[in-house]
Amino acid sequence: MQKREIIHYPNLSTMLEVEKVLKEADGPISKEELKRRLPTKIMHQTLNLILAYMENRGLILSGPKGILWTYNPSPKLQKAIEKGIEI
Repeated sequence: MQKREIIHYPNLSTMLEVEKVLKEADGPISKEELKRRLPTKIMHQTLNLILAYMENRGLILSGPKGILWTYNPSPKLQKAIEKGIEI
């Protein structure tokens, strides 16, 4: 596995823009559609870095049909998860 050099790290405003677009999307959207909906242009590598971070934090799911915002800070949901049984 080769390690790539990161050319450009995202700033907070870029991460918030990506988050807003993903939250407002009706369903899964592709990376290209996400780039089109952003108010500013973004490098592909920077977008991949943001999406990897969000996926590691459990904010999004990324699959063959696209990227989907999944984070839900609901206290009721958190209690249900804590009381649930892992299978």
